[in-house]
Amino acid sequence: METLIACHECDLIHRVKPLPQKGVANCSRCGSVLYRNKPNSIERTLALSLAGLMLFVLANSFPFLALKTDTQLHQTNLITGIKVLYDQGMEPLSILVFLTTILAPAAQLLGMLYLLLPLRQRRVPPHFAMIFRFVRGLQPWSMMEVFMLGILVSIVKLAKMAAIVPGVAIFSFFGLIVVLAAATASLDPHELWHRWEKLR
Repeated sequence: METLIACHECDLIHRVKPLPQKGVANCSRCGSVLYRNKPNSIERTLALSLAGLMLFVLANSFPFLALKTDTQLHQTNLITGIKVLYDQGMEPLSILVFLTTILAPAAQLLGMLYLLLPLRQRRVPPHFAMIFRFVRGLQPWSMMEVFMLGILVSIVKLAKMAAIVPGVAIFSFFGLIVVLAAATASLDPHELWHRWEKLR
């Protein structure tokens, strides 16, 4: 059965053809990228998703930052930071931070594992298409890099008031940003749909 793809920029219909390793298919009208050949896409994305899940657990289990004054050490983690925002009357902001830094990344990682682990074992998970579209739709809502930028700005300002002691979680959080971006880049949606069609 012939597979067709529409250009995301100009809607011109193309036939999907096999590409050489690391090859790129471009639109014949506007030149935008249609799809790429990403070798071992499912295996690499699965490995990165597993690494991301471990980093996510570390980022939410250990102290994020600590403020050290003369004899006192005040530690905070992601959840307590969100709770402080809520307690100070900034409910919408606390909910937004929770959604974009905890809920969306967790759902994205768990969704990818839900899809990729069975495919790796040549099985199709239930509700594959719905879950895959949901995971793809979550990507713009994962704004951990924006949160990290805000943390760095806060560190610069707070450094004048007290000694800043970075915790395990801040390094895990930074690693999670990198790993999640790499997992998104390594995923080949066409390969997923192709395997789904073969196995269903």
